[in-house]
Amino acid sequence: MQTQNSSRILRMNELHQKVGLSKSLLYALIAAGKFPQGFKLTCSGRSRGWLESSIDAHIAELEKKGQT
Repeated sequence: MQTQNSSRILRMNELHQKVGLSKSLLYALIAAGKFPQGFKLTCSGRSRGWLESSIDAHIAELEKKGQT
Protein backbone atom coordinates (compact mmCIF):
# COMPACT_ATOMS: atom_id res chain seq x y z
CA MET A 1 0.00 0.00 0.00
CA GLN A 2 1.36 3.39 -1.01
CA THR A 3 1.23 6.27 1.44
CA GLN A 4 0.56 9.80 0.29
CA ASN A 5 3.63 12.01 0.56
CA SER A 6 3.01 15.65 -0.33
CA SER A 7 6.72 16.39 -0.66
CA ARG A 8 7.37 13.88 -3.47
CA ILE A 9 8.06 15.71 -6.72
CA LEU A 10 7.19 14.08 -10.03
CA ARG A 11 9.04 14.97 -13.21
CA MET A 12 7.33 14.60 -16.60
CA ASN A 13 8.53 10.99 -17.11
CA GLU A 14 6.93 9.88 -13.84
CA LEU A 15 3.91 12.12 -14.30
CA HIS A 16 2.88 10.68 -17.65
CA GLN A 17 3.33 7.14 -16.31
CA LYS A 18 1.24 7.92 -13.22
CA VAL A 19 -1.72 9.40 -15.10
CA GLY A 20 -1.48 7.19 -18.19
CA LEU A 21 -1.44 10.06 -20.71
CA SER A 22 1.19 10.84 -23.31
CA LYS A 23 3.58 13.71 -22.69
CA SER A 24 2.20 15.65 -25.66
CA LEU A 25 -1.37 15.32 -24.38
CA LEU A 26 -0.29 16.42 -20.90
CA TYR A 27 1.41 19.51 -22.37
CA ALA A 28 -1.76 20.31 -24.32
CA LEU A 29 -3.94 19.92 -21.21
CA ILE A 30 -1.58 22.13 -19.20
CA ALA A 31 -1.65 24.81 -21.91
CA ALA A 32 -5.47 24.65 -21.97
CA GLY A 33 -5.64 25.04 -18.18
CA LYS A 34 -7.15 21.57 -17.70
CA PHE A 35 -4.21 20.08 -15.80
CA PRO A 36 -2.01 21.49 -12.99
CA GLN A 37 0.86 23.61 -14.32
CA GLY A 38 3.58 22.35 -12.02
CA PHE A 39 6.40 24.59 -10.84
CA LYS A 40 9.93 25.52 -11.85
CA LEU A 41 12.71 23.39 -10.42
CA THR A 42 15.47 25.59 -11.85
CA CYS A 43 15.91 29.30 -12.45
CA SER A 44 15.73 28.81 -16.22
CA GLY A 45 12.32 27.16 -15.87
CA ARG A 46 13.22 24.33 -18.23
CA SER A 47 12.84 21.74 -15.46
CA ARG A 48 9.36 21.48 -14.02
CA GLY A 49 7.91 19.34 -11.27
CA TRP A 50 4.51 18.47 -9.84
CA LEU A 51 3.75 17.57 -6.24
CA GLU A 52 2.36 14.06 -6.25
CA SER A 53 -0.31 15.12 -3.74
CA SER A 54 -1.51 17.83 -6.17
CA ILE A 55 -1.82 15.29 -8.96
CA ASP A 56 -3.66 12.86 -6.66
CA ALA A 57 -6.07 15.68 -5.69
CA HIS A 58 -6.62 16.56 -9.36
CA ILE A 59 -7.41 12.92 -10.19
CA ALA A 60 -9.77 12.68 -7.20
CA GLU A 61 -11.60 15.83 -8.36
CA LEU A 62 -12.00 14.39 -11.86
CA GLU A 63 -13.33 11.19 -10.34
CA LYS A 64 -15.88 13.16 -8.29
CA LYS A 65 -17.06 14.87 -11.45
CA GLY A 66 -17.25 11.52 -13.25
CA GLN A 67 -14.58 12.43 -15.79
CA THR A 68 -12.20 9.51 -15.31
